[in-house]
Amino acid sequence: MADENGALGRDAPPTGAETRAEAPADSASTPENLTERAPRESTERPSGPDAPATAELEDRWRRALADLDNARKRHARELSQAAAAERRRVCLAWLPVVDHLELALDHADGDSPFVAGVRAVRDQAVGVLASLGFARDDQTGVPFDPQRHEATGVVEDPGSPPGTVVRVLRPGYGRPPESQLRPAAVLVSAKSAGQG
Repeated sequence: MADENGALGRDAPPTGAETRAEAPADSASTPENLTERAPRESTERPSGPDAPATAELEDRWRRALADLDNARKRHARELSQAAAAERRRVCLAWLPVVDHLELALDHADGDSPFVAGVRAVRDQAVGVLASLGFARDDQTGVPFDPQRHEATGVVEDPGSPPGTVVRVLRPGYGRPPESQLRPAAVLVSAKSAGQG
Protein backbone atom coordinates (compact mmCIF):
# COMPACT_ATOMS: atom_id res chain seq x y z
CA MET A 1 0.00 0.00 0.00
CA ALA A 2 1.38 3.49 -0.90
CA ASP A 3 1.42 6.36 1.57
CA GLU A 4 0.50 9.96 0.77
CA ASN A 5 3.94 10.61 -0.84
CA GLY A 6 3.45 7.75 -3.25
CA ALA A 7 6.23 5.62 -1.77
CA LEU A 8 5.81 2.09 -0.61
CA GLY A 9 5.33 1.66 3.10
CA ARG A 10 8.65 -0.15 3.69
CA ASP A 11 10.83 2.62 2.09
CA ALA A 12 10.44 4.89 5.12
CA PRO A 13 11.93 4.00 8.50
CA PRO A 14 9.44 2.37 10.84
CA THR A 15 7.76 4.51 13.44
CA GLY A 16 7.71 3.68 17.14
CA ALA A 17 4.22 2.18 16.88
CA GLU A 18 5.20 -0.06 13.96
CA THR A 19 8.28 -1.25 15.83
CA ARG A 20 6.26 -2.17 18.88
CA ALA A 21 3.69 -3.95 16.71
CA GLU A 22 6.35 -5.99 14.89
CA ALA A 23 8.32 -6.92 18.02
CA PRO A 24 7.54 -10.34 19.47
CA ALA A 25 5.56 -10.23 22.63
CA ASP A 26 7.88 -12.46 24.60
CA SER A 27 8.74 -11.16 28.03
CA ALA A 28 12.48 -11.82 27.63
CA SER A 29 12.98 -8.75 25.40
CA THR A 30 11.48 -6.13 27.70
CA PRO A 31 13.92 -3.46 28.94
CA GLU A 32 13.68 -4.74 32.50
CA ASN A 33 14.72 -8.24 31.47
CA LEU A 34 17.51 -6.97 29.19
CA THR A 35 19.22 -5.22 32.07
CA GLU A 36 18.92 -8.36 34.17
CA ARG A 37 20.65 -10.40 31.44
CA ALA A 38 23.42 -7.82 30.86
CA PRO A 39 26.71 -8.74 32.50
CA ARG A 40 27.34 -6.83 35.67
CA GLU A 41 30.71 -5.35 36.47
CA SER A 42 32.03 -7.17 39.47
CA THR A 43 33.97 -5.43 42.20
CA GLU A 44 35.08 -8.78 43.57
CA ARG A 45 38.28 -10.49 42.59
CA PRO A 46 37.81 -13.19 39.96
CA SER A 47 37.75 -16.77 41.18
CA GLY A 48 38.80 -19.94 39.48
CA PRO A 49 42.03 -21.33 38.09
CA ASP A 50 42.93 -18.14 36.16
CA ALA A 51 42.13 -15.79 39.04
CA PRO A 52 45.74 -14.96 40.04
CA ALA A 53 46.75 -14.26 36.44
CA THR A 54 43.65 -12.16 35.84
CA ALA A 55 44.22 -10.18 39.03
CA GLU A 56 47.85 -9.59 38.06
CA LEU A 57 46.87 -8.43 34.57
CA GLU A 58 44.23 -6.11 36.01
CA ASP A 59 46.76 -4.70 38.47
CA ARG A 60 49.31 -4.15 35.67
CA TRP A 61 46.62 -2.49 33.55
CA ARG A 62 45.69 -0.08 36.35
CA ARG A 63 49.36 0.75 36.95
CA ALA A 64 49.86 1.39 33.23
CA LEU A 65 46.87 3.75 33.22
CA ALA A 66 48.28 5.62 36.23
CA ASP A 67 51.71 5.81 34.57
CA LEU A 68 50.12 7.18 31.40
CA ASP A 69 48.21 9.81 33.37
CA ASN A 70 51.38 10.83 35.23
CA ALA A 71 53.32 11.03 31.95
CA ARG A 72 50.66 13.29 30.43
CA LYS A 73 50.77 15.62 33.44
CA ARG A 74 54.57 15.67 33.46
CA HIS A 75 54.65 16.42 29.72
CA ALA A 76 52.20 19.31 30.10
CA ARG A 77 54.24 20.74 32.99
CA GLU A 78 57.53 20.39 31.08
CA LEU A 79 56.00 21.95 27.99
CA SER A 80 54.81 24.93 30.01
CA GLN A 81 58.23 25.33 31.64
CA ALA A 82 60.00 25.11 28.27
CA ALA A 83 57.71 27.77 26.80
CA ALA A 84 58.37 30.09 29.76
CA ALA A 85 62.14 29.53 29.49
CA GLU A 86 62.10 30.27 25.76
CA ARG A 87 59.99 33.40 26.29
CA ARG A 88 62.49 34.56 28.91
CA ARG A 89 65.47 33.81 26.63
CA VAL A 90 64.01 35.81 23.74
CA CYS A 91 63.10 38.75 25.98
CA LEU A 92 66.62 38.78 27.44
CA ALA A 93 68.02 38.94 23.91
CA TRP A 94 65.85 42.00 23.18
CA LEU A 95 66.93 44.00 26.25
CA PRO A 96 70.11 45.38 24.62
CA VAL A 97 68.01 46.59 21.68
CA VAL A 98 65.67 48.45 24.04
CA ASP A 99 68.69 49.85 25.93
CA HIS A 100 70.19 51.19 22.70
CA LEU A 101 66.89 52.83 21.80
CA GLU A 102 66.99 54.48 25.25
CA LEU A 103 70.53 55.72 24.62
CA ALA A 104 69.55 57.08 21.21
CA LEU A 105 66.67 59.00 22.80
CA ASP A 106 68.92 60.35 25.57
CA HIS A 107 71.36 61.75 23.00
CA ALA A 108 68.76 62.97 20.49
CA ASP A 109 68.38 66.67 19.81
CA GLY A 110 64.92 68.18 19.72
CA ASP A 111 61.57 66.72 18.83
CA SER A 112 62.11 65.83 15.20
CA PRO A 113 59.88 63.24 13.52
CA PHE A 114 62.83 60.84 13.60
CA VAL A 115 63.10 61.13 17.40
CA ALA A 116 59.34 60.67 17.70
CA GLY A 117 59.62 57.51 15.58
CA VAL A 118 62.42 56.09 17.73
CA ARG A 119 60.39 56.89 20.86
CA ALA A 120 57.36 55.10 19.37
CA VAL A 121 59.47 52.02 18.58
CA ARG A 122 60.91 52.03 22.11
CA ASP A 123 57.43 52.36 23.64
CA GLN A 124 56.17 49.50 21.50
CA ALA A 125 59.11 47.28 22.53
CA VAL A 126 58.48 48.07 26.21
CA GLY A 127 54.78 47.26 25.68
CA VAL A 128 55.62 43.91 24.11
CA LEU A 129 57.92 43.03 27.03
CA ALA A 130 55.12 43.96 29.46
CA SER A 131 52.60 41.82 27.56
CA LEU A 132 55.00 38.87 27.88
CA GLY A 133 55.11 39.31 31.66
CA PHE A 134 58.17 41.55 32.02
CA ALA A 135 56.89 45.02 32.91
CA ARG A 136 59.33 47.93 33.03
CA ASP A 137 60.56 48.94 36.50
CA ASP A 138 61.91 52.50 36.55
CA GLN A 139 60.28 54.09 39.60
CA THR A 140 62.07 56.73 41.64
CA GLY A 141 61.17 57.80 45.16
CA VAL A 142 60.51 54.23 46.29
CA PRO A 143 62.44 52.42 49.04
CA PHE A 144 65.45 50.48 47.84
CA ASP A 145 64.61 46.77 47.46
CA PRO A 146 67.61 44.50 46.80
CA GLN A 147 65.38 42.04 44.93
CA ARG A 148 64.18 44.72 42.49
CA HIS A 149 67.14 47.10 42.44
CA GLU A 150 70.87 46.96 41.87
CA ALA A 151 72.56 49.82 43.73
CA THR A 152 75.30 51.29 41.54
CA GLY A 153 75.98 54.26 43.78
CA VAL A 154 74.98 56.23 46.85
CA VAL A 155 74.32 59.99 46.77
CA GLU A 156 73.36 62.54 49.37
CA ASP A 157 69.90 63.90 48.69
CA PRO A 158 68.45 66.12 51.41
CA GLY A 159 64.97 65.86 49.87
CA SER A 160 64.80 62.06 50.18
CA PRO A 161 64.91 59.80 53.21
CA PRO A 162 67.91 57.45 53.38
CA GLY A 163 67.55 54.24 51.38
CA THR A 164 65.32 55.78 48.71
CA VAL A 165 65.83 55.32 44.96
CA VAL A 166 66.87 58.75 43.69
CA ARG A 167 67.70 58.00 40.06
CA VAL A 168 67.29 55.04 37.70
CA LEU A 169 70.36 54.54 35.52
CA ARG A 170 69.05 51.45 33.72
CA PRO A 171 65.45 50.24 34.01
CA GLY A 172 64.69 46.77 35.22
CA TYR A 173 62.17 44.41 33.66
CA GLY A 174 59.85 42.01 35.43
CA ARG A 175 59.07 41.39 39.08
CA PRO A 176 61.13 39.17 41.37
CA PRO A 177 61.59 36.39 41.98
CA GLU A 178 60.10 34.33 39.11
CA SER A 179 59.56 36.83 36.33
CA GLN A 180 62.49 39.21 36.59
CA LEU A 181 64.75 39.60 33.57
CA ARG A 182 67.08 41.99 35.34
CA PRO A 183 67.00 44.40 38.30
CA ALA A 184 66.97 48.17 37.83
CA ALA A 185 70.36 49.85 38.23
CA VAL A 186 69.75 52.77 40.62
CA LEU A 187 71.35 55.47 42.72
CA VAL A 188 70.24 55.38 46.36
CA SER A 189 70.07 58.27 48.81
CA ALA A 190 72.34 58.15 51.82
CA LYS A 191 72.06 59.73 55.21
CA SER A 192 73.67 63.16 54.94
CA ALA A 193 75.83 64.65 57.68
CA GLY A 194 73.10 67.17 58.52
CA GLN A 195 70.39 64.47 58.99
CA GLY A 196 72.29 63.06 61.94
